[in-house]
Amino acid sequence: MEDIAAAGQDADDGAWLNLSPGNPSHIPEVVAAWQEMAREAVEERFVEASTSYGPSRGTTGLVDAVVDYFNLTYGWSIGPENVVVGPGSQMLSFVATTLFTGPSPDGPARPLVLPRLPDYTGYQGLGLDPGGIVGIEPLIVEEGRHAFRYAVNLDALARQRDIGLMLLSNPANPTGSSVETAELKFLISVAEQHDAPLVIDHAYGEPFPGVVQTRVAPVLHPHVINLFTLSKAGLPGERIAFAIGPAELIDPMVSFIANSALHTPQLFQTVAEGMLATRRIDVLTTQHIKPYYRAKRTMAETLLAEALPDELNWRLHSSDGGMFCWLSFDHDWFDDLEVYELLKRKKMFVVPGRHFFVQPLDTPFLRTHGRSCIRLSLSPDEWDIAEGINRLGETLLELRDARSGR
Repeated sequence: MEDIAAAGQDADDGAWLNLSPGNPSHIPEVVAAWQEMAREAVEERFVEASTSYGPSRGTTGLVDAVVDYFNLTYGWSIGPENVVVGPGSQMLSFVATTLFTGPSPDGPARPLVLPRLPDYTGYQGLGLDPGGIVGIEPLIVEEGRHAFRYAVNLDALARQRDIGLMLLSNPANPTGSSVETAELKFLISVAEQHDAPLVIDHAYGEPFPGVVQTRVAPVLHPHVINLFTLSKAGLPGERIAFAIGPAELIDPMVSFIANSALHTPQLFQTVAEGMLATRRIDVLTTQHIKPYYRAKRTMAETLLAEALPDELNWRLHSSDGGMFCWLSFDHDWFDDLEVYELLKRKKMFVVPGRHFFVQPLDTPFLRTHGRSCIRLSLSPDEWDIAEGINRLGETLLELRDARSGR
């Protein structure tokens, strides 16, 4: 992030290609819809929302809208006691981690367990205790010459002795993968065995923004906390998210919000309320967001096949959409940080893959595969993606030739 900021400050440095951001694309129809709803909120509800303190659980209007939306969509029977609104799903992840992991009065510290690496880099800063985060290394399933996917290593997860909380993004950042039904059932059984919450972050999935087609709908369970956010649905700067789960897990999260921030900013809670209550969010998701990223993914797959040398052992993680392409390169000469630096010389940014694995990279798998991946964003415009993929192909050949003495 510091590199990107420094590049942006140098006006004489020319245009950079930034294929690293997690920021969603500015889809015109989506931006226009949020602007319209925001104007209405400012004009009609500013005094109500912005000049008074409110409930720590979230505004009554938004909490009720969440309850009605999810009960209607999934046939649930939740109430306000099952909901808490927070300033972003990452903050809600931190709240849950702080509450449910750490020192135990009757035994060893209960760690945060990431059951499916690689996963969102922000999770690795959630634990307050040194060494309090455990990542379960995945299984790799090859799918043809240039494709692969990860699977949850169920046996390794079953051997984990202590668990305070399990957390995963689904669909995953960076890969776009979605847990299978059998994997989800096993994760829930492990949560039950350890009497630990399973937190599932649906930032990219159903019911919104749906940038990846998920295989399993969100589930209600006494050990599951579901996180939902409006960030990838076009509103990342306003930090509006909410958790849904059993009241005995949600209530401590409400208390945490009360003691740390009092409540989430309220003006855009009223905007979110309108989006859910009118189900306008469904129109944005189905008619604009899903088709946009599906087309971007299809385009990127074609460009990668054309621009990356076929003789190289590269693989793209399989995904039914998504905001990213996750690439693995099976060569001794490949190093994600070195590729990052070489691409910077070509005025291009990607994200080195090692940051999506739990540090330190001190196991055989992490020392090799953990350094062999990069993430490309599909948020930039089509020209930037095409040119960036071309520069990546050139850089790979340059690095291979330099290492082999060609």
